[in-house]
Amino acid sequence: MKVIFLQDVKGQGKKGEIKEVNTGYAQNFLFKKGLAKEATKSAVSALEGKKKAQAKEAAEELAEAKELKKKLEDEETVVEVKAKGGEDGRLFGSVTSKQIAQALKKQYDIKVDKRKIDLPEPIRAFGYRNVPVKLHTDVEATIRVHIVEE
Repeated sequence: MKVIFLQDVKGQGKKGEIKEVNTGYAQNFLFKKGLAKEATKSAVSALEGKKKAQAKEAAEELAEAKELKKKLEDEETVVEVKAKGGEDGRLFGSVTSKQIAQALKKQYDIKVDKRKIDLPEPIRAFGYRNVPVKLHTDVEATIRVHIVEE
């Protein structure tokens, strides 16, 4: 019997897959637990429609990420963060990814999640830094950040 898996079933199949399983197993276990449904023509066509919609949505997200990358890597896009510091060029604290995200939103009206800013350790000195940002699984941009004295 052909079934469409509604959830991952260990050793049988993943969500969205169409597989052949024993009739008894399908009727007595998969259907009763709501883990799968019978692969009728209408169910298969609905599944294909869903997959196409997901692919289209993923392509739109990728296009948005590429557009955002162009904006972030533009020569004129330099995020300026003000911080207090000493005379030797060191800060009295550090600049975190949260502060960079807030400055980017305030200066350029570009919203980037602070968790996507890949800052291995906080910035502790004045000057320019290149900070990588993960916009999408396939798209990574670099922001120029200028730390100035307050």
